[in-house]
Amino acid sequence: MAKKITKKIKIIAPAGKATPAPPLGTTLGPAGINIGEFVKRFNEATQPMIGNLIPCEITIYEDRSYDFILKTPPASGLIMKALGKEKGSGKPNTAKIGTLSKDQLRAIAEQKMVDLNANDVESAMKIIAGSARSMGVDVK
Repeated sequence: MAKKITKKIKIIAPAGKATPAPPLGTTLGPAGINIGEFVKRFNEATQPMIGNLIPCEITIYEDRSYDFILKTPPASGLIMKALGKEKGSGKPNTAKIGTLSKDQLRAIAEQKMVDLNANDVESAMKIIAGSARSMGVDVK
């Protein structure tokens, strides 16, 4: 018999460096799952992705067991990493913070492909280019 789902929670935590302290602890505590165990499993699963923020979807069942699905890092995070910047532009239309090359755009699109609503890499690249423009990044 399938387990009954009681809750679904979405979080974003640093890969390999999640801790039971807030904000994670305060989000997961009321859900009734073992926070220490979750943090250990999450950090082990995300070890190869250190340096990125990883979105995670946690499904919690009636018997307090849980499953989690890791997503790819947010497009904005990948764009920042490619440019070596800390944050996007406050005024994306006037103040540009950098330029992404076609190759960088393709690499990000290929990494994000599984989570994007796109049929091929070309349309995925258009989605990422749109995200880049809204952050004040030119695409050449």
